[in-house]
Amino acid sequence: MKILVDTCVWSLALRRNEAAERALVEELTELVTEVRVQLIGPIRQELLSGIKSKKQFNTLKKYLAAFPDLPLDSADFELAAEFFNVARGKGIQGSNTDYFICAVAHRHQLPIFTTDQDFERYASVLPIRLYHPRLR
Repeated sequence: MKILVDTCVWSLALRRNEAAERALVEELTELVTEVRVQLIGPIRQELLSGIKSKKQFNTLKKYLAAFPDLPLDSADFELAAEFFNVARGKGIQGSNTDYFICAVAHRHQLPIFTTDQDFERYASVLPIRLYHPRLR
């Protein structure tokens, strides 16, 4: 099964080097090796945004090029807006990007690999699945 990996998990592997997150980075590494990782344009944009050095930007851009983006269409944007409205109606706030991730994951039947606790709240009212790393 393919997995949609959120920006925060990529960031652990690409921008940080903290021992506390080693298990998550190892899980992402295994998913990459197993060719199970999925990426979407908005996550690619978040990862590349804010990089100060042109050299680092180009290095990361080249690395991410190995992961083609899932195709997006109007239905994804419409479903993201619907998810936003449903969640807001239940008192749950979130970003447009987060709801877009939820919509794409739902449409492609992909679990979301994230460390962002907001997705736990979304999952309580939206038909999304979260990926839980394998126990080691």
